[in-house]
Amino acid sequence: MERIAVYPGTFDPVTNGHVDIAERGLKLFDKIIVAILNNPIKECLFTIEERLEMLESSFENYPDITVETFNGLLVDYAASQNCIAILRGMRAVSDFEYEFQMALMNRRLNPAIETVFMMPAESYSYVSSRLVKEVFQLGGRVSDLVPPAVERRLCEEYGDPAEPDCGRDRRRRP
Repeated sequence: MERIAVYPGTFDPVTNGHVDIAERGLKLFDKIIVAILNNPIKECLFTIEERLEMLESSFENYPDITVETFNGLLVDYAASQNCIAILRGMRAVSDFEYEFQMALMNRRLNPAIETVFMMPAESYSYVSSRLVKEVFQLGGRVSDLVPPAVERRLCEEYGDPAEPDCGRDRRRRP
């Protein structure tokens, strides 16, 4: 039986920490489905189509990692994909309470699906999508924090970081 895990998230945008978790998840699972929750209530910088495109580009060299979108309950989606586990990254103690509650709720909803927590590589333990967006918008370089497709997309949204004045005002272009 193939061991499939779902790695859910918003991925707005995907970071090298996300990529690290998925890559290392392949040591435990035969296949990883990186699943973007289609949540119209959550305000994201990138559309779901843009996030899908960036994730597909980030994992194009990984035949055992697929990228999809889903609606509704994660455990229902995981069951529909024959997943045995939900893969989650945990960066710090601050992530623990939320992740613990979600894991327990998911177990209650479907006890057949386990939640597996992985810590990212130390070099990505502080990286979050929110911080990447903030650093980039304030003029910082993020090339070592995100896949190339994400940096290109950020440049399209906010301007080229090589421009001398790019970091002063990176509000979203009309």
